Amino acid sequence: MNKQTIRDVVLKGKRVLVRVDFNVPIESGQVSDDTRVRAAVPTLQAILAQQPRCVVLMSHLGRPKGGPDPKYSLAPVAPVLATLLGHEVAFSAATVGPEAEAAEAALPPAGVLLLENTRFFPTEEKNDLDLAKQMAALGDIFVNDAFGSAHRAHSSTVGVTEYLPSVAGLLMEKEINYLASTLESPEKPFVAVLGGAKVSDKIAVIESLLGKVDKLLIGGGMANTFLKAQGFALGNSLVEEGSVELARELLAKAGGKIELPSDGVIGDKFDAAANTQTVAVAAGVPEGWALYDIGPDTVAAFNAILATAKTVVWNGPMGVFELAPFAAGTFAVAHELAAITRTGAITIVGGGDSAAAIEEAGLASQITHLSTGGGASLEMLEGKTLPGVAALLDK
Repeated sequence: MNKQTIRDVVLKGKRVLVRVDFNVPIESGQVSDDTRVRAAVPTLQAILAQQPRCVVLMSHLGRPKGGPDPKYSLAPVAPVLATLLGHEVAFSAATVGPEAEAAEAALPPAGVLLLENTRFFPTEEKNDLDLAKQMAALGDIFVNDAFGSAHRAHSSTVGVTEYLPSVAGLLMEKEINYLASTLESPEKPFVAVLGGAKVSDKIAVIESLLGKVDKLLIGGGMANTFLKAQGFALGNSLVEEGSVELARELLAKAGGKIELPSDGVIGDKFDAAANTQTVAVAAGVPEGWALYDIGPDTVAAFNAILATAKTVVWNGPMGVFELAPFAAGTFAVAHELAAITRTGAITIVGGGDSAAAIEEAGLASQITHLSTGGGASLEMLEGKTLPGVAALLDK
């Protein structure tokens, strides 16, 4: 990575403003998954080791509509971070302005302050420079460690860099190094696994990856659109009708690199209590039924390809893994990735649902790199430059 990081700057005595990704699930006022908070800890520890005047943290949480909403307050995150960091964390109910500045001034040396949700300001997502200037007033130097938001040009990711010297945190550096170096010079065979619901979300990713991978395995709802392009009857399965022709063109262009499901688990409704059966794709899906997971023959075929891989990138589940009858395909891929990682393969899982599946399977420690950013990792797979990274100081 050709960007400066916290290792390249002196933070002693400075007010360090850090953009973190604390966009975590909160249920009944409690953080239900602290993965993203844990991911920020090494950067914060490294900053505190430099004896800064203080560390001020900002993040978004969820999608509040048009202003402050207690449901999206970051307040429950402060005690979780304090426990993980082993360091007191104060909370400011204001994001910017006199109240936030007073909370910062009251901090002891090397104190840590978490600001309220940046998205309580609707202009944050418009990269409003007035808001960014108010944010910048809380720091002497800016550190962006929020890879999960690096693909968005917001006040707290890009705007603030107009007013402060800006460098990357350790998590940001790690994410970019893994994804960029893997895509630039992957050890072969290089296999990508794509899933999730929509082809349209991942067209650019597919086109970018086809020039790099040895095999591209496609599962999940997006596989249905490719199967429809091959003329199979899919019953009530999710198909993006507007993308069928494009899927046909991608298959023609792929030169045999794309592998699609040969069988699937179907259900008569989208429900954990659905009646299910396994059918061969060639036999067709009956009317009233829909494909919700890849089947055992597909799992065997996909895993045989993965077993030979030296580098694997996975983004998107193989089925509706939140519902137990349709989870087997996703978890089978997760276990195969863990198995090949143990034999020395590089495995990178890109954010969102695939990362959740890895966590749920208890395999997070057995994957080379589990990305914290779904959308950001997808854009890197497309070969895009992320605005939140571009705005940082070059080495």
